Amino acid sequence: MSTTLDTYRLLGRSGLRVSPLALGTATFGTEWGWGAEKEQARALFDTYVEHGGNFVDTASTYTDGSSERLLGEFIREHRERLVVATKYTTLRTAGDPNSGGPHRKSLFASVEASLRRLGTDVIDLLYLHVWDFTTPVEEILRGLDDLVRQGKVHYVAMSNVPAWEISRMQAIADLRGWTPLVALQPEYSLINRAAERDLIPMAREMGLGVTPFSPVGGGVLAGRYTRADLAGAAGTRPGESNRKTFNAGLGMVTERTLTIADVVGDIASETDRTPAQIALAWVLDNPGVTAPVIGARTAEQLLGNLGALDVDLTAEQLARLDSVSAIDLGYPHDLLAGDHARAVSAGDLTIERHRR
Repeated sequence: MSTTLDTYRLLGRSGLRVSPLALGTATFGTEWGWGAEKEQARALFDTYVEHGGNFVDTASTYTDGSSERLLGEFIREHRERLVVATKYTTLRTAGDPNSGGPHRKSLFASVEASLRRLGTDVIDLLYLHVWDFTTPVEEILRGLDDLVRQGKVHYVAMSNVPAWEISRMQAIADLRGWTPLVALQPEYSLINRAAERDLIPMAREMGLGVTPFSPVGGGVLAGRYTRADLAGAAGTRPGESNRKTFNAGLGMVTERTLTIADVVGDIASETDRTPAQIALAWVLDNPGVTAPVIGARTAEQLLGNLGALDVDLTAEQLARLDSVSAIDLGYPHDLLAGDHARAVSAGDLTIERHRR
């Protein structure tokens, strides 16, 4: 069913209203060797807002801080109507062990720096960006709760964190009356469906809205790579200053992912849509997803991505995409979904579960 950016959705179990596509701003600035200069970034922001978008996403170290600085300038005249999300934990100063991580010192310093760069008094949504397996969860939750009580943050969320840690934190927050988590930002696309194993089901049960990043698989699903890129993928490194080689170095360009991209391209041709629109429409079709985060380098690319809101995939098209991108859910999920587990636990009974 067709929708628009100003058809807002509730974020998790909060009352916060957000657009069905969030604007990712990791492309604001060229410090990483790619991205948009200030004028291009401004055009991206204006295009998104003019189409009714209200949900913008950044992080403390995107483009070495330029993303937040540029966004802070752009949001000035729109601040009250926007939901501004940023993230903390990534290392802000090389050689300083406390300038990164999820602990209290890093948290408060990062938030203060983000507030200055964004030119605002409050962050609407703060994500813990990267889990490090060292900081006690109670320290993290209490620090986040303190920031909310101080009025510097409205809502808190998680990004790259194991599902069991998130569910544990949500339970602790509920029991102690601390600020609950309202969102989860995992990587999720046709080329990476691992979030379906535990993260997305956990988020639905625990009241977190899912805001996936890289829904077009780093451009692979947009048709930007061919099999000629396979030869160069093995020799690339994540630190190289080229977006294409960066994604290849992260393992996004493989025979499997290109095969998935082929099917996306076929359906795009059949429907007179772009491959990126098809890939985004598939993510949007997941009932556990609230708002994918989309990035672009030009306003034209952004407008093309927004067209995904008008795409209605048929059951047959969804089945083809699901089939080519299918993953093993792994133990215990495969066992529990099998005939034997159903037989020994329910026999011939018919048991329906109410769906949220």
